[in-house]
Amino acid sequence: MKSFPLSISDVTVSSVILGLMRIKIMSDAEIRTLYAAARDVGINMIDHADIYEGERHLCERRFGEAITFSAAERDSVVIQTKTGIRKQEGLYDLSKEHILKSVDESLVALNTDYIDVLLLHRPDTLVEPEEVAAAFDVLEQAGKGRQFGVSNHTPGQVELLKTAVKQKLVANQVQLSITHANLFAQGIAANINGLEQSISRDNDILNYSRINKVTLQAWSPFQKGWFDGVFLGDSEHYGPLNDAINEIAASHGVTATGIAVAWITRHPANIQVVLGTTNPERVRDGAGGSDVTLSREEWYRLFTAAGHKLP
Repeated sequence: MKSFPLSISDVTVSSVILGLMRIKIMSDAEIRTLYAAARDVGINMIDHADIYEGERHLCERRFGEAITFSAAERDSVVIQTKTGIRKQEGLYDLSKEHILKSVDESLVALNTDYIDVLLLHRPDTLVEPEEVAAAFDVLEQAGKGRQFGVSNHTPGQVELLKTAVKQKLVANQVQLSITHANLFAQGIAANINGLEQSISRDNDILNYSRINKVTLQAWSPFQKGWFDGVFLGDSEHYGPLNDAINEIAASHGVTATGIAVAWITRHPANIQVVLGTTNPERVRDGAGGSDVTLSREEWYRLFTAAGHKLP
């Protein structure tokens, strides 16, 4: 399993993350099996959020009930969670009060004394950077939060937070897959009138993150687009892409899932891939892609097979 430092921190992370947003109905034994499969293939980072499965802290609590860490195991695992979405009330909230309350609840749910990485889940247009900064200071000083970052934030939104936040923002979790590849595709087709691919949808998150040493994390790495199913195996809509994936997978001795992961991890930005599966075998398949280095020819073949343009 490829690993590297998280941004400029002293935290070493695996290139694949185990995402735990779908464990609501899993038994304790099934959660333990899923977690063990991830650890066995070298995954050392797990991803949560306080709103997964609709009920606040439900998935965090299920994980905390199923997994009891020894001191050594807790030290070797990087636990990441998110805050800022008040789903039941239909609003976003990055106030100091909400951040601190949410983190305290996450700590109880996860049965841990600290969060390794805390992400602000979505940008709150009513955010006051000084409130976020005050919350981060309290969490850092109390030892409850060790690293901080964002999710789904543009460079401008990150810069706004940095006017007050003193801590390094180490990560930005964004949607990315071979077919949902605005992060890469727009820059390749920049400044071309009449080509939808040339429209900037994220204000150059990719280059901003590389310049400022923010680790990108890819969520929904197998989704076609915005929660409309996976492209793997969809020969009706993505026949050429699946043909290319299967051929390249066979040549590298991995599965199609592994190649979908390898396409992301091939990028020199060192992008982490968040696997949201509850199937231990798919975790193993996805993790296998971390050890595959696609050639430039293979990477661009997949890019164009997905329908993206090379002007």
